[in-house]
Amino acid sequence: MNGMFLAAEGLGALLCVLIVIFIFLLVAITSCIKIVPQAQAYVVESLGAYKATWSVGIHFKWPIIDRIAKRITLKEQVVDFPPQPVITRDNVTMRIDTVVFYQITDPKLFVYGVENPIMAIENLTATTLRNIIGEMELDQTLTSREIINTKMRASLDVATDPWGIKVNRVELKNIMPPAAIQDAMEKQMKAERERREAVTKAEGEKKAAVLEAEGKKAAAILTAEAEKESAILRAEAEKEKKIKEAEGQAEAIRKVQEANAEGIRMLREAGADEAVLKLKSLEAFTAAANGNATKIIIPSEIQGIAGLAAGVKDILDK
Repeated sequence: MNGMFLAAEGLGALLCVLIVIFIFLLVAITSCIKIVPQAQAYVVESLGAYKATWSVGIHFKWPIIDRIAKRITLKEQVVDFPPQPVITRDNVTMRIDTVVFYQITDPKLFVYGVENPIMAIENLTATTLRNIIGEMELDQTLTSREIINTKMRASLDVATDPWGIKVNRVELKNIMPPAAIQDAMEKQMKAERERREAVTKAEGEKKAAVLEAEGKKAAAILTAEAEKESAILRAEAEKEKKIKEAEGQAEAIRKVQEANAEGIRMLREAGADEAVLKLKSLEAFTAAANGNATKIIIPSEIQGIAGLAAGVKDILDK
């Protein structure tokens, strides 16, 4: 009975050992299977020496012998370095901080090329920036960001190529001159703004004066043209009035003459003598004058009749 119990215990212990060994082997095999995700790379060493660089996908390694030395991201990365003191060619000290955009192109060189790649890039950025700014004056430095960025990117890209790093862009984040320089720049900018304001105001006043003078000139021209047209219209109206008056007078004379001619014709038809006819002619001259003539020329043959008529009138009045 005891032998059977001991045999069962030995079998259980063996089973436990086998289970532990199985679990250990399962864990070991599982640990030897590695899946590299997208945009990453694994640098693998075998017994301390570089073996391979794993890209995206599933990979297997020997337990204990192989190990993953470095997991590398292949995405573009951004590093913001603190401000660095630099001196311009005209001996002005300023502080400039930079932002570097880089990407790892060769994981093997990145792992084995330099001890601390980020620190190396920072120091290289500082020295390159000092070299570039040292050849430029303050005003040129403040207005040449794009030139500085381009020069720094080219220099850093060449220097970091043996490290498996590609520098895509370099940007100057802030340029901080000394406080005294900033005050002087602000005063200069204020004076320049005031000068521009004065120039703009003077130009505005000049344009306003020119426009006002042109307006007065145009108004004077229009007034003169209006007066001229008004005078022409008044002259034409006066002319038309005189023409109408002359035509009216002529028409009146014509009507009187027609009436006198009709009266003489009727007298002749009634058998009136020559004296009556001459008297009627005299009356026609009087009517033609219409009180407007100061002198009337009467033919000699009518003047005798006029004297006879006056005599007859005197006799009848007595």
